[in-house]
Amino acid sequence: MAVTTCLTWMQEKHLKTYFGEEQFSLLYKASVHGFSKEKLLDRCSHQGSILTVIYNEYHILGAYMPGGYLGELDISITLFAFQETEISKCEIGPLNPCLLFSGNNINSQFIINLEKKAVVTSVTTMEKLGLPQCCMSFKECEVFRCEDLLDKRSVDGIIELKESLMSTIRTYKPYGGLVHQIQILLLGPIGAGKSSFFNAVKSVFRGHVTNQALVGSDITGVSEKYRRYVVKDGKDGDPLPFILCDLPGLSEKEGRLCLDDILSVLKGHVADRYQFNSMNPVKPGHGDYICYPLLKDRIHCVAFVFSAYSVHCLSDEMVEKIKRIRKELIKCGMVQVVLLTHVDTLDLITKGDLIDIYKCVPVKLKLEELHREFGFPLSDIFVVSNYSSEWELEPVKDVLILSALRQMLWAADDFLEDLPLEETNRGV
Repeated sequence: MAVTTCLTWMQEKHLKTYFGEEQFSLLYKASVHGFSKEKLLDRCSHQGSILTVIYNEYHILGAYMPGGYLGELDISITLFAFQETEISKCEIGPLNPCLLFSGNNINSQFIINLEKKAVVTSVTTMEKLGLPQCCMSFKECEVFRCEDLLDKRSVDGIIELKESLMSTIRTYKPYGGLVHQIQILLLGPIGAGKSSFFNAVKSVFRGHVTNQALVGSDITGVSEKYRRYVVKDGKDGDPLPFILCDLPGLSEKEGRLCLDDILSVLKGHVADRYQFNSMNPVKPGHGDYICYPLLKDRIHCVAFVFSAYSVHCLSDEMVEKIKRIRKELIKCGMVQVVLLTHVDTLDLITKGDLIDIYKCVPVKLKLEELHREFGFPLSDIFVVSNYSSEWELEPVKDVLILSALRQMLWAADDFLEDLPLEETNRGV
């Protein structure tokens, strides 16, 4: 059975942030490996930077050693204690880290006695750390190796995964050869990140950050037209097997876009660059209405786009509008997925968290909120981080973007496979 830490996600995140955004690997847990100085040193010596954490019934405290347990070398040690969500600290040393586990005339400031399950501090240390007393019993001791979040091996693995995803998308063939390119409709509130997602996808395949689609976040948005964006494999490469379709952002008030327009786009009745007018929806008889669209003109997957920093404050009117749209999409048999953008703006989330973003508590809460509010299955919600202020591509972001795109293509295959036979004979 895997050995796990007693730290909560929030506590671990605070410590990582406090000590320089490092990754913690649990090396030693006293209740599993034994309350013994020898066993601790045997497992934790020569491991690089080390974090030792002590769990009292009411307090969490410990020591951070940037050089780890290295035999005779004296180093400065940072002692710390949690005060609710804040961390208090003090410095001791230079001294040999091994002396933390035995009191003598060199170290009397902070002593961990594993055999007796007790930690003893000097009065000065007690006051600096905000502890209630100098001698405290504890129930657990853990030691972590502290590593760079993105060492060379991790970076190489991420780049390899990115290249694999790009290859999968380049060689993708829509189900049954029914169409040459999958059409994915991006739909969501103003400022959610729809246009930014297209820019991010294009950037990945172009090899540098681009901003073809205008991006905005004010109350009126920027996009007012229906746009169909073809993405090429490189600057002069072939078109990729998908088209990203962008609609004006949804708003609570009656704007340029109405439900009838969305349904007409869904069925292929609206041409690229059409300017919407809610007073004159695109219906049969409309001058710009495409009467006999082919299967290739239709939408094959709808991706709802929500911003992580604003999903909690959507108005009742917006929630109801999205639910009405979802209901109509279900009637049409349309597959639906969700993109959750702007996750790197959430409190305590950093670029390093993007490596394993689905395990981050703030992100989990947002996913559960979307599931609870709109009924989207958790397995159909994909986390992405678009390019906003960056000048260079970041492989971790690219992997999230490409993973979401791959899932949308697979969802479109499900839609095509489920089409009635008479609808698959409408041409590609």
